[in-house]
Amino acid sequence: MSVVNLLASQLSRNDEVPNIELAHKLANEENYEGIEEIIENLTCKDKKIQYDCIKVAYEIGQVKPELISKYALTFIELLKSRNNRLVWGGMTALATIAEGASETIMAHLDILKSAMKVGSVITIDKGVLTLARLAAVSKEKNDVIFPILLHHLENCRPKEIPQHSESTLLAVTDENKEELLNVLRKREKYLTAPQLKRVQKIYKTLEA
Repeated sequence: MSVVNLLASQLSRNDEVPNIELAHKLANEENYEGIEEIIENLTCKDKKIQYDCIKVAYEIGQVKPELISKYALTFIELLKSRNNRLVWGGMTALATIAEGASETIMAHLDILKSAMKVGSVITIDKGVLTLARLAAVSKEKNDVIFPILLHHLENCRPKEIPQHSESTLLAVTDENKEELLNVLRKREKYLTAPQLKRVQKIYKTLEA
């Protein structure tokens, strides 16, 4: 039986539970054929099937990223889509496989940055997380990406600073932590009390 039949839309469901269950089933069974079918249907003409499939793909990535790492280029292509659901879904998938597919993603960094520039809140959130995870892979990658993360934190909306700083922590080293602290201190005056509280927790983590 085709795994497509188990997607939420094909079961006339309006919730994501069937998609999450299918993702876990495919991951647990390491069903490569089923996963391939999910990836192929990311270009299905039926948008509902497309949306279900990107959900299944990144849910697999949350559990066993190695099962979808080889599809990094497919997810990168989704970042160019005019369909916002596919863009942020693609970025969410990339965030799950950043470590395992770092070389492929690094080669297409410009596409990632472009998607973040015009993307939705989720696209940007997951983009920052993807970049931070890439930067954590090696010093070479960190040298390229950490300045991008700092530039983002210098210019993003104040309400994004706490979450994006927390993601950036993944990329912090002894060599670059002062740079992050400097950026955050400069932006303190724009933060609300709850936002500042979260940032002060980051200071404690960095100073520990």
